Amino acid sequence: MNALPGIFIILLFYALGEGAALLLQGFIPGSVLGMLLLFAALCLKWVRPGPIRPVAKFLCNNMALFFIPAGVGIVDALDILSARWQAILTACAVSTVLVIAVVGLTQQEFERRRNRPLPERKPERP
Repeated sequence: MNALPGIFIILLFYALGEGAALLLQGFIPGSVLGMLLLFAALCLKWVRPGPIRPVAKFLCNNMALFFIPAGVGIVDALDILSARWQAILTACAVSTVLVIAVVGLTQQEFERRRNRPLPERKPERP
């Protein structure tokens, strides 16, 4: 199967996200905006998932390669990390607790809505 259309679609939405990030002056990273735009396009059925699927599978299967630059950046910034390790550790702990709390509360709300009985429907008049 030809992967070129899928690569083009993914890169197109990446470029759209980067352009939107420029308009927002970098408030949200362009890659995140591009992913959100692609998700919206898939949900609205503006883009078919067929051409994207093989490229997405390839990228997910090789995701470890994308963490190499981040690891090199961390090793390169060890002097900064060692000087500010308390603040970094505190930020990591607080953000982890917040994420767990938000996910837990969201899941509880979804469970509550799912278990709520549906309202009775009145029969339609002819």
